[in-house]
Amino acid sequence: MIVGRYGFGIAAFCVLTAAAVTAHAQADDYPTKPVSIISDAPPGSTPDVDARFVADGLTQSWGRQVVIINHAGANGSIAARAATEAAPDGYTLFMPALSTFASLQTTAPNLPIKLPRDFLPIGFTAENPMFIAVSPTLGVSTLPQLIALAKKQPGTISIAVTGVGRLTHLTGLLLQERADIQLLPVPYNAGPAAALADVGSGRVSMIIEGYSGIVGAVKAGQVKLIAVAAAERLPQFPDLPTVAETLPGVSATGWQVLVAPLETPAPIVSKASIDLAKVVSDPEFKKRLANVGSYSRAMTPEQTLAFVDKEQQTWLPLLNKIK
Repeated sequence: MIVGRYGFGIAAFCVLTAAAVTAHAQADDYPTKPVSIISDAPPGSTPDVDARFVADGLTQSWGRQVVIINHAGANGSIAARAATEAAPDGYTLFMPALSTFASLQTTAPNLPIKLPRDFLPIGFTAENPMFIAVSPTLGVSTLPQLIALAKKQPGTISIAVTGVGRLTHLTGLLLQERADIQLLPVPYNAGPAAALADVGSGRVSMIIEGYSGIVGAVKAGQVKLIAVAAAERLPQFPDLPTVAETLPGVSATGWQVLVAPLETPAPIVSKASIDLAKVVSDPEFKKRLANVGSYSRAMTPEQTLAFVDKEQQTWLPLLNKIK
């Protein structure tokens, strides 16, 4: 029998080894029952639609039902709280959007959240690039023309703001900062519908929105697309320049990532990440997303962490300028 100063060390080592073996065994079998994904988006919204595509893909991959649980409201803090309180066993995950990571601290408690302080990153799910559209009456057809006109007429070109602190608002602020121009904000509280009517009539000069929010107005000729704030030109819009072609390094997309509660076993996080990467890399999945103006790419947990950190460094300083 082993006694003395080595006994407890060997016993502790055996306990840790057994725990590690158990965790890996759980990961090999994971999941053995349905998985819930908490979403901070309201039902029917673009992030909600994207989340359900992801859930469908994971359901097929795992052979277990993956369901989306919507906890919209309070700028994402309701969903974040529910996810924080979930058991760290891999059976309740969280799919927060950009707004939950870059949020006005005065509008929601315990936000913005940070990784890995609040959750463990699993992977990237989907993104929705912002489109810049102008009124046909403005007389510009390109982003350089818009910037040139704004420099000649500072503070007179109006921009619809469909929610203070939303990405649409932040993208406008980023555009003004990087282009060194001043636009006239016109706030709207009911989303893009009312704003688009005013842009179409010429009462407001321009709007920034995700494609799903302006597609009807674009097809009807009420607004004119002049740029997209994606990292590169989109296959569905090969002739539409990116903002970065005029303002290098500038991009703006709404996005979601998949995260797990703290203390979720590392083997489960790793397996979920690998399986998610396979889902979002599937050509049919990408096609379904593209049809609603969304896109995806695979990221490891480490890449997801770096991505979120970079995005927060981009948007939080702009948020701090909002009064």
